[in-house]
This record gives sequence, C-alpha cells and structure tokens, in this order.
Amino acid sequence: MRTRTTAADTATEPVRRNSARARWLHAGVYATTLVLLGTGWWLTLGQEGRPSLLAEATGRSDAEIHTGAGWALAAVAVGGALIGRRGLRSLLADSVRFAKGDMAWLRRWPAAAFTGRFAPHSGRFDPGQRIANVAMLVLLGLLIASGVGLALSSGGPVFVWCNLIHRWSTYLLTPLILGHILIASGVLPGYRGVWRSMHLGGRLRRSDAERVWPEWTRRSR
Repeated sequence: MRTRTTAADTATEPVRRNSARARWLHAGVYATTLVLLGTGWWLTLGQEGRPSLLAEATGRSDAEIHTGAGWALAAVAVGGALIGRRGLRSLLADSVRFAKGDMAWLRRWPAAAFTGRFAPHSGRFDPGQRIANVAMLVLLGLLIASGVGLALSSGGPVFVWCNLIHRWSTYLLTPLILGHILIASGVLPGYRGVWRSMHLGGRLRRSDAERVWPEWTRRSR
C-alpha cells in the first residue's frame, strides 16, 4: 500500500546540514573562543586581582585559564585544518564567492530577520554568512597568531605589536560572535529552527532550511 506524502510532511522532513566532524569542530572553536573572550574581557576591564567564577571553580587564575584556552584554540584550529582539509577548502570557496543579487539580499536582510522573507540567493551560505565567515576566520587567525606571539615573547617591538593586534582582534571579534549567537539561537523569527543545523545531529526541518538556504535545500533532496 502506497503512503501519500503531503506538503506538511515534506516541510517537517529533516535535512542534514552539517556532518558530525563539522559540528565537533564548531563546538571546539566556540567553547574555547567563549572562554577566551570571557577571561580576556575580565582581565581587560581591570579585574585581574578579582577571580572570576570560572577561576574560582577551577582553582586557576584568569590569566592561566586565558593562556590555556588560547593554546587549546590554536590546537583545535590546526587539527581541524589538517583533518578537515576538504571541508576547509569548501568553506573558503563558498565564503568568498559573490553574486549580482547579493546586495539586494543585504538590503532586505534587517527586515527579513524578523519576517523570514529573505531575498533569493545561491550557494551554501547566504551573503551575510559569507561576510561573517571571512571576517571571523581572519580575526580568529589574528587572535591566535598574536596570542602565540604574546606567549612566546617577553617584551620589545614584537610584544607591543602582538598586544595591539590581540586587543583589536578581540574588539572586532566580540560583536561578531555575539551577533552569530543571536542569529544561530533562533531568537529572531526569520532564523527560527536554524540552531538545529549545528546541534542534535545537524538536522533541521526542510521548511526552515528552505527559508534561509533555498537553493542549497533544493540540491539536498
């Protein structure tokens, strides 16, 4: 006996957006980055003599936690680049491509984030994601490189430059990360349900995927 598939069934049908390897790498990067930003801002705001809740819980100073999280992020980044070379190449290729209709998408984006009526776009990522991907990759690279430079130098011009780069990378990366969390959480109506693409098996409802990534969703059938 044939089972009839309705439009409602198709809309709720799960679509796999990200592999397990990509999700674990994403988790490693955001966990270490959040610790870095939390302890980094704590120290920047002059709280070095006052242990944070994380420092009290671990019995380590915030400076030690910050340094350890920095080395952990560097290890995750290097390991991820080596193990997931093909995925990294795809991420870069998909992030640096731009189409003629991207400006129209960007103009409609502020309202679409609340209405869900995004302008059409092609590719795995929407134009906003592509810009954010490039910016975050560059800033994370600068953050890691300057952090390693600070850890390995004790003074002189190298230390001064690394400190300057590290601070400005933090200032620029922080709002990007906060914006990413806001969008990825699905709090905004236009992005409802997208958090599942990186959690709970990397599967989200087809209707949610079609709203945000229409062409990619059609290709994934």
